Amino acid sequence: MKLSVIGTGYVGLVTGTCFAESGNTVICMDIDEGKISLLRAGSVPIYEPGLEELIKKNTAHGRLSFTTDMSDAVRSSDVIFIAVGTPPGEDGSADLKYVIAAATQIGKFMNGHKVIVNKSTVPVGTGERVRAAVAKKTKHSFDVVSNPEFLKEGSAIDDFMKPDRVVVGADSQKAAAVMQELYAPFVRTGKPVLVMDIRSSEMTKYVANAMLATKISFINEMANICASLGADIDNVRKGIGYDRRIGFEFLFPGVGYGGSCFPKDVQALMRTAAEKGIDAKLLKGVEAVNERQKAVIPAMVVNHFLKTGTGKGGSPKKALQGRKIALWGLSFKPRTDDMREAPSIVIVKKLLQQGASVMAHDPVAMEEAKKIFGRRISYAEDAYEALRGVDALAIVTEWNEFRMPDFQRMKKLMKHPVIFDGRNILNLDEVRKAGFTYYGIGKK
Repeated sequence: MKLSVIGTGYVGLVTGTCFAESGNTVICMDIDEGKISLLRAGSVPIYEPGLEELIKKNTAHGRLSFTTDMSDAVRSSDVIFIAVGTPPGEDGSADLKYVIAAATQIGKFMNGHKVIVNKSTVPVGTGERVRAAVAKKTKHSFDVVSNPEFLKEGSAIDDFMKPDRVVVGADSQKAAAVMQELYAPFVRTGKPVLVMDIRSSEMTKYVANAMLATKISFINEMANICASLGADIDNVRKGIGYDRRIGFEFLFPGVGYGGSCFPKDVQALMRTAAEKGIDAKLLKGVEAVNERQKAVIPAMVVNHFLKTGTGKGGSPKKALQGRKIALWGLSFKPRTDDMREAPSIVIVKKLLQQGASVMAHDPVAMEEAKKIFGRRISYAEDAYEALRGVDALAIVTEWNEFRMPDFQRMKKLMKHPVIFDGRNILNLDEVRKAGFTYYGIGKK
């Protein structure tokens, strides 16, 4: 098929590239000339394992191209995906100005029947708004489809190529058939293409992310209770996870969720509910627990130095003055450079507010971090270099390369052998055997 994807952000690039990989002719369009020039040169503006190689391959074979010309993208395609951003407004609702602008432009340049697919995460009812925006600009027939993405940053290529399910919201059997044909190469193992009404499809994306965010906040709440009672959350997690009704997925305690999806989508769903007079108390609790969880590590650090008698003046406000804290991990999750809503942002700010200095290392997110923190913190290109002369280490992101470090080397570099493991990735027995003081999430 001939496809176009409007928007070359995370979702747009992965979508366009994966469809090209399955043999379609795809045009990715964006108004950002710098980004398009970069992509034409074979460079990728985001970090996603495997994406750059697929872009180069499909560009070389002529199946994938990039343009800033909306007219060309629309006229050359039969199916048009809208994959632009829907940033949160001040009230938490999704801002649809980019979606509606794209729909308006599509309507303006249409030269025949088109299937217009909303790939962006949008609130319920957006399909009608897109339809109205297109209809104002064209007399050609068209179909509007909702096709939410369920991509995890760091494994997006596999998620697209081997989906658990594909959700298609359509009020036209013809449009639904087009989408089923388009996704047929990716569901050969029997995974379903679920065709439903547009509003249910739009809602499915929000409910999925809200459910996953709820599981994260739930296990973090339980971890904090475990720590206060002298129980171990890892033991408890195993005790409940083997129950098939519960499972282990997303039941890993830590420093809270971040990224471009969960925080934004939980807020948007709360706002949508409020517009209908529904007080989404559970979702409010999920968000509140998550925000509180981001402050757990800084509080642990302060309490440690007060408890050990090394805090200045015995005051929490002075406990970290002159202290140097190393951070391993800055991105909101491993295998991505995404810093949006990352817990590390809150952690760094609170440590700085307490008078500490921060030396940080992340395998891929350093440049993104510099855009946020600038010179307020220091950066180390190597994880061990970040430890030189520090009073403590805080592990914030669960990168694989942090899981089995050389503890003896660490101990020689650090001023004080103290570790705050915000992801519970280290072996507690090995850490303590090496002579470290260890603090985990939900640990005794």
